[in-house]
Amino acid sequence: MSYKIIGQSVERWDAIAKVQGKADYTADLPKKNVLYGKILRATIAHGLVKKLDVSEALKVEGVIKVLTPDDLPDLKFPTAGHPYTLDPKLADIADRNILTKRVRLYGDEIAAVIAENELAAEKALEKIKVEYEEFPFYLSPEEALAEGAVEIHDGSKNLIASTKAVVGDLKKGLEEADHIIEGEYKTQIVQHCHMENQIAYAYKGSDQRWVCVSSTQIPHICRRILGEAFGMPWGKFRVVKPFIGGGFGNKQDVTIEPLAVAMSMAVGGEPVMVELQREESIAWTRVRHAISYKVKLGVKKDGTITALEMDAVSNNGAYASHGHSIAGKGAGILQSLYKMPNMEYNSKTVYTNTASAGAMRGYGVPQVIFAMESIIEKAAKELGIDPVELRLKNLVGPNTENPVSHVMFFSNKLKECVEEGMKNFSWDERKKQADSQKTGDFRRGVGMAVFAYATGVYPKSLEIGGCRLTLNQDGTVKLMVGATEIGQGSDTVFKQMVAETTGIPYDHIYTDMNTDTDYSPFDTGAYASRQSYVSGMAVRKAAIELKEKILDAVKKFDDIDQLHTDIVNGNIVYKHSGEVIQSVGDLALKSYYDLANGECITAEVSNNFHSNSNAMGATFADVEVDIKTGKVKILNILNVHDSGHILNPLLASGQVEGGMGMAVAYALAEELRYDEKTGAPLNNNLLDYKMPTSMDLPDMETLFVEEDDPMGPYGNKALGEPPICSPAAAIRNAVLDAIGIEVDELPIKPQKLMEILKNNGIV
Repeated sequence: MSYKIIGQSVERWDAIAKVQGKADYTADLPKKNVLYGKILRATIAHGLVKKLDVSEALKVEGVIKVLTPDDLPDLKFPTAGHPYTLDPKLADIADRNILTKRVRLYGDEIAAVIAENELAAEKALEKIKVEYEEFPFYLSPEEALAEGAVEIHDGSKNLIASTKAVVGDLKKGLEEADHIIEGEYKTQIVQHCHMENQIAYAYKGSDQRWVCVSSTQIPHICRRILGEAFGMPWGKFRVVKPFIGGGFGNKQDVTIEPLAVAMSMAVGGEPVMVELQREESIAWTRVRHAISYKVKLGVKKDGTITALEMDAVSNNGAYASHGHSIAGKGAGILQSLYKMPNMEYNSKTVYTNTASAGAMRGYGVPQVIFAMESIIEKAAKELGIDPVELRLKNLVGPNTENPVSHVMFFSNKLKECVEEGMKNFSWDERKKQADSQKTGDFRRGVGMAVFAYATGVYPKSLEIGGCRLTLNQDGTVKLMVGATEIGQGSDTVFKQMVAETTGIPYDHIYTDMNTDTDYSPFDTGAYASRQSYVSGMAVRKAAIELKEKILDAVKKFDDIDQLHTDIVNGNIVYKHSGEVIQSVGDLALKSYYDLANGECITAEVSNNFHSNSNAMGATFADVEVDIKTGKVKILNILNVHDSGHILNPLLASGQVEGGMGMAVAYALAEELRYDEKTGAPLNNNLLDYKMPTSMDLPDMETLFVEEDDPMGPYGNKALGEPPICSPAAAIRNAVLDAIGIEVDELPIKPQKLMEILKNNGIV
């Protein structure tokens, strides 16, 4: 398919406002009479609040009110940003209260202060006296599942869910194998560290409904969860999302919004703002699941995979959030990647007394890819087969039905991604250089890994996108979507889609910063790399409808049949010659103001999309290991992606580079740690958390292997999350190549690597 503006690197519509500091984020919007809310957090990791004495806090000048759990409805609600389900068996777990007496992690929300200013609120927090009854706490799933462990949630036995996915006959597959390769792999807790912390303010609107302005990825879902949290009709709430400073999945949970609304309710509807500090955002919002894997891989002598057995145990933290969906997702991902006729994937998701794990860019795929690509590397070594050739031999091809999800995936250029990646990375030359540098203080290695990533959540969950287009009087178009722009550039791409389909110039398509549940079409939000795919389908359908209505109006006003007309660059033209009949602006004036037939031309679409597509790709890494310090230096790293047709190459490259940067940090540095004596977080600040800056990251290269996906609205499929999926595994495999020793736990920090080197007699 040929395109005009789709595929071009047009400038983001919001770029200038953001660069100049003129973009209005949540904190910029309240102008006057705003009260401030601060949260009192528990100083034990597990137990009960026996007594709260707030009398001294109320005496602090400027304090308006102190809220305790007794002041709020005793309703449990879910916080995950999943679409609502009509099947109660599939509903998210409702295990959260706005404030709680039952402490489940160090830092749990047990009271809140409302004050005229932040300083007064903070002083009041120090005056609140708390008495606790302490229970044993558990930082790992193994501790939480041990016999006699105290239940973190009553009736749970500390197990959120345990599932099994079976393909073929595992026993038969293992019997057919010439070699059985085994390994154990662990990933760590990490945090999103988006630039804008969680922030929301709430007030009572003039229509007596509750308004919550929030940096959320899921405004329509947030409204529903507010209704559940207060036991009120959902329509009693309005949620507004302005410009947002990143989310990466952390804002796909409803965290502070119910408390902000509760605070406003407590002061008669006056506006109250709740803004988390960085320490709070890191430790007490959402994190990436730490997952441990036990893997058994059956292979023939020639490298053909006959069987895979994988057991995953996921640390979900103190509350369910997204629950078991992340650990359970691994089975479908693996079957999208490799031909494995016999597989058994067992997964458990466990409550512990750590931060709640929820959605984070990649949604469980970086974890399972780390385990899978590590065992593939081990198999290649034991078989004496080139690891790239072993992968190529077993990759799933196009036009394949996934035996777990039963979705038919049509396009798949993963083989080409590997081949083009090897060529662009100069794999053979780098491999030779690395092989010559296996002694001395600096040892070099190369590694690679592959991944698959589904676009959206179908068939597991609902996939609805909404779009409304209005032709303005001057021939420009107002674009409104319920999909959420959170910095990834989706609104810019949607504008390109409208321009591509209608023939109206990109600069004549207008959108704005807000998603507002009162007037934005329904869409479930920004997650699952779904927006340009699922919401894009709604935009395309609306654009087709708008164009048809414009050309119908030409028939009505100018008696020229639609068969003979088209729209090109904002002009209505004859199809056969390209001769301009009139501008879209001239027609719009007629349509609005003609006395006899005037009407506003609009198109609105809600699209329920029943399909999915797999994005694929590979990472190639060249590293140098300093065996005297244990430091790993990345000399070169390349991500190669099959994301279908690339809609905007500049934005796409930015997505890949950002994802790779997060993945490098995941591989080498980041980890949220806890005090084993108290359960308190140890490094919930940007000094100790060790998130790399631009100075710490290597040069990162990007390559796209393009092929139109038949299911994507413009041949496109997922790109937002795929870049983070395989770099950690590729870096790990490069370190293995450099030192000849397996590193089976992330992150690969210098201290950890030094211990491995010492234990193996290298230093």
